Formats: sequence, structure tokens, C-alpha cells
Amino acid sequence: MTVEILAQSGQGAGVPIRELLLVFLTAAVVTFLATGGVRVLAIKFGAVAAPRERDVHVTPTPRLGGTGMYLGMLVALLFASQLPALARGFNPEYNQDVPAAMVAGFVIVAVGIIDDRWGLDALTKFVGQVTAAGVLVVMGVSWYLLYLPWGPDGGSTLVLDQLQAGLVTVLITVVMVNAMNFVDGLDGLAAGLGLIASLAICVFSVGLLHEQGGDVSIYPPAVIAAALAGACLGFLPHNFQPARIFMGDSGSMLIGLMLATVATSASGRIPLVAYGPRDLLGLLSPLLLVGAVMFIPILDLLLAVIRRTRAGRSPFSPDKMHLHHRLLQIGHSHRRVVLVIYLWVGVLAFGAVGSSLIDRRIVVLLVAAGLVFALVVTAVPTIRLDMARQNRRTRKAGRRGRRG
Repeated sequence: MTVEILAQSGQGAGVPIRELLLVFLTAAVVTFLATGGVRVLAIKFGAVAAPRERDVHVTPTPRLGGTGMYLGMLVALLFASQLPALARGFNPEYNQDVPAAMVAGFVIVAVGIIDDRWGLDALTKFVGQVTAAGVLVVMGVSWYLLYLPWGPDGGSTLVLDQLQAGLVTVLITVVMVNAMNFVDGLDGLAAGLGLIASLAICVFSVGLLHEQGGDVSIYPPAVIAAALAGACLGFLPHNFQPARIFMGDSGSMLIGLMLATVATSASGRIPLVAYGPRDLLGLLSPLLLVGAVMFIPILDLLLAVIRRTRAGRSPFSPDKMHLHHRLLQIGHSHRRVVLVIYLWVGVLAFGAVGSSLIDRRIVVLLVAAGLVFALVVTAVPTIRLDMARQNRRTRKAGRRGRRG
């Protein structure tokens, strides 16, 4: 499938691109407007983040921004259910992915609000995350198909039983929720990563819709991803450095939960026949996509767990050694750190998506070029520092030579 075909497919049956754009814009506008009111309420409610030693911000800032994001998504999804082109994706006879996302989202936002205002211990927060993930499983959102690249005819599909599917789904969901929660340490970082990730999964879902001729089971991930992307975009003007409001745990956990939901809905139900005997990259593209969009947050999560465990501390104990802290330490500014991480995640996410849209040889070249560019941009402060040191050494050597 080419990019041109995908762009023109908005006129074709089964690929409601215009309607998805409306959902995206609705979520963005409602979130933007709602977040202003949430900020006022958060101050009155006492949900304000005072600066701590490990924090980057220096002034007290209200939290609870995730509430505005949830309201934006809720309104956008209710609006989507009234659009004829998208209504078929809300038919309970086929699936309940959208209602499941909203109910589980309400649970995780409620847990986040309590934590943002009064604080929760790690175990209680973990129980809340598992409960929200359990809501997804109970309402039918489970990762019950896994592609295995070995076996006859180039691979096979592993079908999980109900218990296995539930455990896998809860595990993936809790990991993604905590990954987004861990990475939310700079203004605009989590919202931007959520925007990039949800857009990538939405594009992937639209591509799959085109290939499957508008299969009704693929509507929910596309709609939820569009709403999440809009909510993240609408929140960014309030949150980009210098932030006027933080999303708090209510927002970061919501983003992780929604990404887990759309990833499960888009990738956890795709049998081998959805692709046919293609090459390995094409067959693994759903799983590659999930891994790509969450690579940086999950890497940060794993490094934090290893670092804290080695130090004899709880994996959930805070510190100032996250990836964004390290980038600040090598000389990047606050905004530049956020943009650098955007770049890395964007290259990985859309590189994975690109394999289903354009020729994969072109994708490999573009991703390689993007990674090299990201590496150079990341290393710029270090390179400048090394050059400055070398210049100082040269000047000192020159002065010694003149004295001699």
C-alpha cells in the first residue's frame, strides 16, 4: 500500500479519515478549554505540586490536568458514536472496546486524582492500575492472539486462553501505565509522547482498515487513538515549558492506559491471515509498533528499576537519574530535552508504521537516517563541550609557547 492510496482512501468505503479528524479536533478543543477550568479548580482543591529536590520546576504548579484530558476524550468519543461513518464501531454486538476504555479510564483517573491531591503509596497505586487493567479484560479487551515468526508457512498465530489473555493484557497495561508515569518529568514530555504514539497507532489502524476493507473490529483502536491524540494536543499549550498546569498521575497513567488499550485492540487480535505470507517485518509490524512507540518510556522504566534495586531501594522510590535528567546534565535546555525525546520516539514509532504504508527499503533508509540525525542532535552539547575544552587547551599551549 502506498501513501497516495492511503491519502485517497478517505473517499473509499471503510476508511473514515474525515470523521477521525473530526474526533481528533473535538478532543483537542474540548481538552484545551476544559484544562483552563481544571487549573482553577486544582488550585482551590489544593492539588498543587510544590518543588522538590528531584523536580525541574521551581514554582508551585497545579496538577490534575489528566481530568481535562479525560473530559476531552469522553466528549470526542460520545461525538464519534453519533457519526454514521463511525457508529458501526460502537455496536456492542461486535465489541465493547470504546466503553471499556472509558470505564477503565475513569478508574485510572480517579486513582490519579487521589494521588495528585493526597498522595498514595506505591502498593495502593499499583492495585488501582491492576483494577483498571482488569476492567479492560472483563469488558473484552484482551491480547488473545500473538504472532509467532516460526512454524509452517512462515509463522503461526498463538491463541491464548481466557486466563492467559487476561494475565498478558494486565501485564502489558501495567507496564505501559508505569512507563508513562515514570517518564513524566519535564513540561510537555508525556503529552508529546502520547501524541506521537497515539498518532502512530491511529495511522497503523487506518492502514489496516484499508487493507481489510473496513473491518468493524478495527474501528475502535482508530477512534480511541484519534481521541487520545487530540487530548494530548489540546493539553500541550497548557503544559509546554513553562507549564501552567501538570497532568499529574491522573494524566500520565491515563495516557499509558489508553495506549495499552489501543495497542491491544489494534495488535492483540490480528491473526496471520490478516497479512498473509509476507516477510518477517510485515508480519511483526503490529508488535514492532507497540514496542517502538513505548521504547523510550519502557527503557527509562527498566533502567530506573535496575538502578534502584541495585542501590537497595524500592523500584518506585524517586530519584533524579531518569533519561531526561541525564540529558539536562549533559547540557541540553529544558525544551531541547523534550524535543530530542520527541525525535527519538517519532523516528521509532513512524518507522514501524511506515513498513505498512510504503516500500520497506525506503523505510529502512529513512529510519537509519533519522536515528543518525537523532544521535547527532543528542550529542551536540557533548561535542560542543569537547570542542571548547580542546580550544582552551590549544590557547593554553599557545600562551606557554609564547612565554618560552
